[in-house]
Amino acid sequence: MSKDQTANAASVAATPASHSSEAFASTQAAHDAVDFIEIDEDLTLRRMAVRARAPKGTVLFLHGFPETLTVWKNIATTLARDYDVHAFDWPGYGQSSRPASERFSYAPMAYAQVLKAYIERAGIDRSTLVIYATDIGALPVLLLALDEPSIARQIIVGDFAPFDRPHYMWENLQNLKGEPTASPTRAYMNKTSDEILQNVHRRGLSPAEQFDLPADVQQDMTRSWSLDGMTSADAFAHYYANFTGDQHYLEANLSRLKTPVKVIWGEKDIYITREMGIEFAGKIGAKVDILSGIGHFPHLQNSKQTVEDISASFR
Repeated sequence: MSKDQTANAASVAATPASHSSEAFASTQAAHDAVDFIEIDEDLTLRRMAVRARAPKGTVLFLHGFPETLTVWKNIATTLARDYDVHAFDWPGYGQSSRPASERFSYAPMAYAQVLKAYIERAGIDRSTLVIYATDIGALPVLLLALDEPSIARQIIVGDFAPFDRPHYMWENLQNLKGEPTASPTRAYMNKTSDEILQNVHRRGLSPAEQFDLPADVQQDMTRSWSLDGMTSADAFAHYYANFTGDQHYLEANLSRLKTPVKVIWGEKDIYITREMGIEFAGKIGAKVDILSGIGHFPHLQNSKQTVEDISASFR
């Protein structure tokens, strides 16, 4: 990507509809706001940046496994009436770069530096920034906040594993944390990718609570599963190879976490149970909302609640 393209990526400004504008125009604005931004010589991120006419602040969304930035599109369209909204694909996901693990570790700590670089290159005002992070996106933002408490006015996190508590985690996630179980689990995830992409968001929910993903989200996740010789499961496995050490680092340094944090958790999350969220919130003295009937993906299952949680953080 050229320097001119990078500059354009950092300043892209697709203006969505106002409250009185038609939904089609707003949706089209969100679609047109997707482009690429260069982080360094190894990493270029696909990102979405939707601008409000008179923004009251900025929201940055950080997705989890096996998602891409498309999971935020409809929420971004709604929030962009009042706020600038950003999201990007983590390295190893979507259409972002997937360098070999020898060049980029995919560790939570490494993702924290990607996040910092994105905020800087996108020119985001930290004083009016709310970061909403789920699953693999949550630990990196907390690690970054240890060193940079002014990274955001508030961080909202949920459905992730801040501490090394395997008993709160789904069996396959436990298995990824170390050998000899990590490699066969990674191979199994790649072998069953179609099933994962079809059902990952449904597990743990009753038939009445289960839901389908929007077609464009499903298609993008499927199309983006494998790129440049690496799958999203491979990137996930590299993340987990470094996961335990970074969890220990966060827990040992919680006294340095000064950025305001709110914790949101799905009551029916089977991947990382609510007990993890309750313990984390208790240790940092944060408010925790346990969402009734919600699984691991609150933003997909009840996007209206996510919009309300974000809006409340600016009040």
